Amino acid sequence: MADLTLSTSRLAGEPHRGDLLVVGPSLGTSVTALWSDCAGTLGDRFEVVGWDLPGHGRSVPATAPFSVADLARSVAAIARGLLGQDPVRRRCWYAGVSLGGAVGLQLSLDDGPFEAVVAIAAAASIGQPNAWHERAGLVRRAGTPVMVEGSARRWFAPGFVDRNPGAAARLLNSLWDADAESYAKACEALATYDLRRRVGAAQIPVLLLPGAHDEVVTVENATRTAGAVPGAEVHVLNSCGHLGSAEEPAVVAEVLTGFFTHDTDGTPMTTQPPSRRTHESGMAVRREVLGHAHVDAAEARKDDFTKEFQDLITRYAWGEIWTRPGLERRMRSAVTLTALIALGHWDEFEIHVRAALRTGLSQDEVGEVLLQCAIYCGVPAANHAFALAQAVLNEVRDER
Repeated sequence: MADLTLSTSRLAGEPHRGDLLVVGPSLGTSVTALWSDCAGTLGDRFEVVGWDLPGHGRSVPATAPFSVADLARSVAAIARGLLGQDPVRRRCWYAGVSLGGAVGLQLSLDDGPFEAVVAIAAAASIGQPNAWHERAGLVRRAGTPVMVEGSARRWFAPGFVDRNPGAAARLLNSLWDADAESYAKACEALATYDLRRRVGAAQIPVLLLPGAHDEVVTVENATRTAGAVPGAEVHVLNSCGHLGSAEEPAVVAEVLTGFFTHDTDGTPMTTQPPSRRTHESGMAVRREVLGHAHVDAAEARKDDFTKEFQDLITRYAWGEIWTRPGLERRMRSAVTLTALIALGHWDEFEIHVRAALRTGLSQDEVGEVLLQCAIYCGVPAANHAFALAQAVLNEVRDER
């Protein structure tokens, strides 16, 4: 059992006010670079405190080998220390990314202060032991800068670096600055990490948030882990690769807030009525697919006459169907475009052309869907669809 000294950073909120949310980093990142944007959105409701891996961010380098269980014990001690300073009892939650998410799954098995955990880009096992040992050896020989180029490809969904170069640079710089020996020891911790036979004994609610573009921890891997945990939920981050809290900070903040939401009697979301849970998850997916501007406008137009219909759409279309892991969101977009063309729902069609680009379809792939529809739905319908889609694609191009 390693004796670890992990540094912490208050990322948002005020001390001793609101629920305590402890957040954890991915291998090679500082918690500040990974979580600051997301934490800023969470600060109104939570005091958000992040911890850094040994030799990363503000934490001192590791002096001995450590395990994921060692990290979990240290994180639990940090939370107990923060809660012990409170004049009144607060509730305590945890969310972590990749290795930080693995710590969350370990925390779900242990007695501790956390009432629920969210594991982003994590599963009951991550990667292969031999690959982690090989990486540890490489970093010991060449230092962490040798990992920067490969991490730039693995960490982010396509286009993120171009859209948000500042955030990408902060994360890659934190990798460059990480202590090589500590990074190698973290790789070796992941090599021995395997909760596949134990995760079913989780003592608290668990939510897994895989990224649709993540090649490190795939949606399939996360879904398999969720299937082994009684009552666990899965929410796919459609626009994300491996670092969801940095790639889609507002979406992740909304999902976390929904998952950690309580009724007035203090009941956590996971024991709320199913309609409440599906509305929360549906709203988050709806925003991911259609965009915040569209959903905000729809919500602003809602009144007493239309609110029940909007709730129905959010719960059933988005909370029941679009959240299902059986199809990738880009496939759901292709199916949706086809159905809208076949039925002539042209207002909705234009909305979903934009949505298709958000779910990962390229302009050429949208065109292929319309060509397919020309055969099976009719040339006149496809002709009209091409005209509408062209106008939307031109608008999107101009906006960029």
